Amino acid sequence: MEKLTYHIVYALLFLLALLPLWALYVLSDVIRFFVYHVGHYQLETVRRNLRRSFPEKDEEELLTIERQFYHQLCDNIVESVKLLHVSDRTMRRHVDVRGGELIEQAADDHRPVFMLLGHMGNWEWVQEVSKRVSRPSVQGEIYHPLRSPLAERIMRAVRSRYHTMLIPQKEAVRTIIGMKQQHDSYLIGFIADQRPRRMSLTHWMDFLNQDTPYMVGAEGIGRRVNAKYVYLHVAKPRRGHYVMTLTDMVLPASADSCGRNEHPYTELYMRMLEQNIREYPAQWLWSHKRWKHQREVKN
Repeated sequence: MEKLTYHIVYALLFLLALLPLWALYVLSDVIRFFVYHVGHYQLETVRRNLRRSFPEKDEEELLTIERQFYHQLCDNIVESVKLLHVSDRTMRRHVDVRGGELIEQAADDHRPVFMLLGHMGNWEWVQEVSKRVSRPSVQGEIYHPLRSPLAERIMRAVRSRYHTMLIPQKEAVRTIIGMKQQHDSYLIGFIADQRPRRMSLTHWMDFLNQDTPYMVGAEGIGRRVNAKYVYLHVAKPRRGHYVMTLTDMVLPASADSCGRNEHPYTELYMRMLEQNIREYPAQWLWSHKRWKHQREVKN
C-alpha cells in the first residue's frame, strides 16, 4: 500500500512539474491564500521571530516581511516540485551562480570544500551550484531525513536530479572522513542554521538580537579533513530568480589569537548569515522554532 501511495503521489507531482514556472507561481499564490490567510501556518512563530529579530522595525515593516515570507515559502513548494521535470537551460536562466572558481581552486589544491549556507531563498535549488563547477567530481549534501517515509522518498526523488550524494546527518562524520581516504577533494553542502538538539545546547552567541544556540558539526569535521570553508550568499532580485554567490570565509587576524574562539569558522558563518538575512529578510525560514530553547543559567 505504501509503495502504491508513493507512485500515485509521485505521478501527480510529476504532472505538476510539467507545467511552466509561471503557471506554478499562480498555483503558489493559491496555496499561499490557504496557508497564510486560512490556515495561519506557524503565524505566531513567524511574528514572534520577526519581532524579536528586528526590534528597530515598526509593525508595518514587519507585516511586509511577513507577507513576503509566505510568498517565498509557497514558491519554495512549487519550485521544488519543478525539479522533477526541468531542463538545465531553464535552471541556468533562473539561477546565477558566482564564485565557483573558489571550489575549483580548492580542488586543485587537493582539499575538500565545505559549503555553508542557511535556509535562504530556495535551498533545494542550491544544488544547482554543483552543476556550475567542473571539479571536484564527488559532491554531496548533509540532510536530516524526514519522519514520514512517503515524504522522505518524495524528497529524495526531488533531490536526485543532481545526482549528489545524500548523507544523513547521523552518518556525516563517518561518511565524510571515509571519503577523505578515497578522494583528495570533494564538495559537501551544510545547511547549518537549524536548532541544535537539546543535548547539544553547548555553544551560544548573539544572533539577530537573541541569545542563540548553534551547531559546530561542520567545523569539527572540517578540521579532521583540512577542509576549505565557503559561504553561499543568496539573493533574490525578482520572483523565481536567485543569485548564489560563493564567498571565501577568511578569518580576521584576531579571530583565535588568544585561543578564546573555539569555533571561529562557525561564528563567522553565523555573522555572514545574519548579514544575508538583514539584506533579504523575507527569504529566511521564519516559521522554524529557532529559539525554542533558552540557555540554562548556572548558579
